[in-house]
Amino acid sequence: MYQKILAAMDTSKVGDEVFATAINLAKLNNSELKLLHVLSPEEEDSPISFGVVSREYNKELIAKYQQKWKDFEQKCLEFLQSRANEAIKEGISTEFVQAEGVPGKQICKVAEEWDAELIIMGRRGHSVFSELMIGSVSSYVIHRAKCSVLVVQN
Repeated sequence: MYQKILAAMDTSKVGDEVFATAINLAKLNNSELKLLHVLSPEEEDSPISFGVVSREYNKELIAKYQQKWKDFEQKCLEFLQSRANEAIKEGISTEFVQAEGVPGKQICKVAEEWDAELIIMGRRGHSVFSELMIGSVSSYVIHRAKCSVLVVQN
């Protein structure tokens, strides 16, 4: 049914559920799988932005932030690689990509460029008020993706 499945995930518990669901559906449909992680300051483990900390240009502070960001980026790449290896061991044709930017936009962009037929993603479970104020990645993708979207609940 779905030949190309894009699993958009992060390093959270919901990301684990997204990955498990993607593996099961890819096996059932003999699908290709693409794992996507979007580097974003909004992610739980990402380094805190330095812009609010100081009003002065501080080379040391900027260098520390840049190193933390590089470490975060590398950690997430290793996470993706290990997930891809797990999927390949299950006999699933798998690739992965890490993008930087606004999560919803990047998920839709990668899905469209790769011609994904299904996007699997998680939902953090913000309150209705919080979603109205800050938006929701899953809501953005559901309304803008050009393919089917499966949202995995925590």
